[in-house]
Amino acid sequence: SLELLDFDNALEQFQELVDKMIIQKTRERSGLYTEDDDKIDYSKFYKTTQALFGSAVKDHNIQAFFRKTINNLEKPDWLEIFGCFTGETVGLPSQLKGSTVFLVSEKQQITDSVIKRKDMIKSIVKISHLDFTITASQKGVITVFNNQRKSFFRYFFDFHQDTAWITGCDFLPQLKYIVAVTESTIIVWDYKSEEHKNNCFVIKPMRNCLLCVCTVTTSDVPTKDSILMGDDKGYVYLLTMTSDHFIMKQCKAEKESQFRVLDSENFNTVKRKLHDDWVGRVKYIAALKCFGSCSSDRLCSFVLDDIKRLEDNL
Repeated sequence: SLELLDFDNALEQFQELVDKMIIQKTRERSGLYTEDDDKIDYSKFYKTTQALFGSAVKDHNIQAFFRKTINNLEKPDWLEIFGCFTGETVGLPSQLKGSTVFLVSEKQQITDSVIKRKDMIKSIVKISHLDFTITASQKGVITVFNNQRKSFFRYFFDFHQDTAWITGCDFLPQLKYIVAVTESTIIVWDYKSEEHKNNCFVIKPMRNCLLCVCTVTTSDVPTKDSILMGDDKGYVYLLTMTSDHFIMKQCKAEKESQFRVLDSENFNTVKRKLHDDWVGRVKYIAALKCFGSCSSDRLCSFVLDDIKRLEDNL
């Protein structure tokens, strides 16, 4: 199969080929083109594409690319090639056997009947090492699409208990839970639990409206995870949780509720005001050992700093 670097290089050369062909065809139609040895006809287009991608792109796809390009010179559809499989291709769908290139025409749409009308996906997270994808909808549906089997397998749970909307989600790699934030709470879901009740925890109260969340991958302790969050007042939070927090005796079950409630005061939380407006996105960058936060603040829209600086009161 194509290695990622080889694929990136091939895709760049393919774009140059298409650009050159568009210029040529445009000049031909305007009567300004002078034929030379560099003319790109179908034969040359086919041979060049084969040389770039090998057997990863099939003959009928090359024909389709050529036809789509010359029929729509202003907006060529060559972007149909948008990715490639790397490493082993075990478990590929049957229609992709022998082909390692992703094509838009062969994409699959996954519908989720659980998500209500007028709902929308607010967050999507790919967990590569577990081969699944988490989605969270605004009105409270969190779904795990698991591709370890040949077809997608999903877990879903409707977390919507009040008027608060879910604003983000992520995966806790050490605790192996899914975390989500609403406007007023933090939700932790033990998605592996066979019990349909009492497998969800809600951390509250939260003083401000939470707008985003991400996992911080600094700990190798198998029972501890940390998360970054941003709110509508410009604060960035660092909250640490351990497996001890989720022992049932620490939790209080609300009547007729699927949740076990945890007091936010029992968690180690630090926060710092970094912006004068909403924090729309937070991200931990492990390679730099830094965090980034983005805001609609006109004077300070982006902060990149050591995560330990969140403990400063300056």
